[in-house]
Amino acid sequence: MSQNIDQNEIDKFSQLAADWWNPNGKCKPLHIINPLRVDYVQQKCGSLTNKTVLDVGCGGGILSESLAKLGANVTAIDLADESLSVAKIHAEQNGLMINYQKQTVEDHAQQHPGHYDVITCMELLEHVPDPFSIIQACATLLKPEGKLFLSTINRNHKAKLLLIYGAEYIARLVPKGTHDFNRFIRPSELMTLVEQAELIVGDVIGMEYHLLKNQFQLGPNIDVNYILMANRK
Repeated sequence: MSQNIDQNEIDKFSQLAADWWNPNGKCKPLHIINPLRVDYVQQKCGSLTNKTVLDVGCGGGILSESLAKLGANVTAIDLADESLSVAKIHAEQNGLMINYQKQTVEDHAQQHPGHYDVITCMELLEHVPDPFSIIQACATLLKPEGKLFLSTINRNHKAKLLLIYGAEYIARLVPKGTHDFNRFIRPSELMTLVEQAELIVGDVIGMEYHLLKNQFQLGPNIDVNYILMANRK
């Protein structure tokens, strides 16, 4: 197994396993932003019916299930056994056929080059030692003209204030220690990594949280959370 992993991060998310599908629990922010992410992917891809889709770092399967419900043939990978167990059980209970696997994306790329129409990698890059390794593997996995969706967090004082002090310590939207500011990635840095992987940046859009409304919305503000879409040449 490729070693672009941080066991502390895997353990951290394993501890959330029992709460993955509780919309008011520790994974509440994921449930709030999931419809936005799904709508954005669908908007950029059109119909997902019978498309081959890979969800990298799938956790408990929140995004994976939404993509499967749109008709995609979904494979989803993660390294946390507990999260995968929850994902498999929940998909089975809802009658969804999702191919869950415990595997790194680097190893998956060696076995399935040029296999996927669409790849999603949401909220993972800021939790691994080498984000470029993830992006490069995703590029290998994409079919010609395939699309890659990456979401992560901008590295600036505003993001630190809102996501670490605000979300973790004041609002307690996520458990303390969820984020490491030093691993946040500026959009310009992510664009460079994407281009180094010989992909073309197609779009960048922000996900802005409104505390009083307790909701996110997509827009041009990429100060904190953002999604980047890239195309295979």
